[in-house]
Amino acid sequence: GAGGGDGKPRTSPKSVKFLFGGLAGMGATVFVQPLDLVKNRMQLSGEGAKTREYKTSFHALTSILRAEGLRGIYTGLSAGLLRQATYTTTRLGIYTVLFERLTGADGTPPGFLLKALIGMTAGATGAFVGTPAEVALIRMTADGRLPPDQRRGYKNVFNALIRIAREEGVPTLWRGCIPTMARAVVVNAAQLASYSQSKQFLLDSGYFSDNILCHFCASMISGLVTTAASMPVDIVKTRIQNMRMIDGKPEYKNGLDVLVKVVRYEGFFSLWKGFTPYYARLGPHTVLTFIFLEQMNKAYKRVFLSG
Repeated sequence: GAGGGDGKPRTSPKSVKFLFGGLAGMGATVFVQPLDLVKNRMQLSGEGAKTREYKTSFHALTSILRAEGLRGIYTGLSAGLLRQATYTTTRLGIYTVLFERLTGADGTPPGFLLKALIGMTAGATGAFVGTPAEVALIRMTADGRLPPDQRRGYKNVFNALIRIAREEGVPTLWRGCIPTMARAVVVNAAQLASYSQSKQFLLDSGYFSDNILCHFCASMISGLVTTAASMPVDIVKTRIQNMRMIDGKPEYKNGLDVLVKVVRYEGFFSLWKGFTPYYARLGPHTVLTFIFLEQMNKAYKRVFLSG
């Protein structure tokens, strides 16, 4: 159809969709930021040593609360928000554009593999754009575990970005962009595949109908698979983005070096450190994002498309 009046349902324009996507992600982040903080701390704990600062996620959360207060568990919120604004908006934008390009003339959507490819491409590109905010986020959330004289002390995400660029050079803002992009690819692939599989499985069981409960349960199952698959890549990203120079040499040469050192010094299962907060963050973040998105679309239709 060439005109808009061919009985197509009126939806919000593309630009609004991306904006909503970013905003929904940001809304969800406000709820899950403390979990992100705990995950990052857990992934850094025991670095270069046998001892772990935190025994469990709950122990981490309580000790951070005790030491740094309520504001402490929201450290790096500005970076978390900027990360959503850059990563989610870019990812949704690219996904939507590619999806429409690859939809057949008769309206047949791209097949599963193509959809997975689109998702991975969009994820990787979004991750590249989001890396500077990611670096700032990792460093801001890691700061409180250092002795006061060693802290980086960034005031907010913009202060962090300016100081990193000034003190360590602009390329440092993209430090760890390879594992960040790799993580996005793994997350998108695992999420897409496991979500549709879990949903199908739940519907086939006869106990579920296609509603929000089913979507929620499918999200949570998909979250488990995604977490297990992407954690080792994620710890690589966290360690590289937080690393310092030791005697003029970087702590880690590359991602493989991180994996080898973690396994050697901290044990194989340390690759899944911070599993609980990561999973607890992934599930609700996805669900909250969708809920916010639905609500925003409804409000948009009510305000702009009615009448």
